[in-house]
Amino acid sequence: MNAARGRLLSVNAGATQTFTDGKRVFTSAIAKRPRAGRVALHGVNLDGDDQADRQAHGGPDRALYAYASEDYAWWEGELGRPLAPGLFGENLTLRGIDVNGAVVGERWRVGNAILRVTSPRIPCYKLAHVVGESDFVKRFAAALRPGAYLAIVEEGDVGAGDDVEVLAKPSNSVTLADFAHVYFSDHARIGELLDVPGMTDAWRAWAAERTAPR
Repeated sequence: MNAARGRLLSVNAGATQTFTDGKRVFTSAIAKRPRAGRVALHGVNLDGDDQADRQAHGGPDRALYAYASEDYAWWEGELGRPLAPGLFGENLTLRGIDVNGAVVGERWRVGNAILRVTSPRIPCYKLAHVVGESDFVKRFAAALRPGAYLAIVEEGDVGAGDDVEVLAKPSNSVTLADFAHVYFSDHARIGELLDVPGMTDAWRAWAAERTAPR
């Protein structure tokens, strides 16, 4: 089987900022902007990027977030307006890669770095604020187009125009779209997540807690 290939359209980074939505004041680095040239991936981050809420974002299992341009195009149809790369807070805007069909443990080569798919994105009110749609959290969840959190397996650098190659796709895993479906609505299948190789410790603990005998 030929490896799936795509293209990195945009590398996006942002600093922590203070926002207000009329109900609360909050800090977030969700506002990402495209970066020019080569950008280093090292440790648990993209050079020049930040996360304000380290419990929900960042760390070795969520060093980067990727979203597909095909999903942006779908949302543009739903919302009736153009959407700029980085609006959803992703570091990597991709084309030609089935991001939502990626499975936990899948490995990608992006530029000269190697990344591992770890989990889907669970939306919060901050996404609704930057998109400017009060009901966007529910709509994003229902669409099952969660994008992919990624771990850095091999450090390197990336830039717009780089090839993206799927190097390995475990056969006994779960897609991110299916993972999100289990989280949001199909709770009877939560126990299946315990059997997925490569599931992060945090998600495994979440699944174990919800399937433990009461």
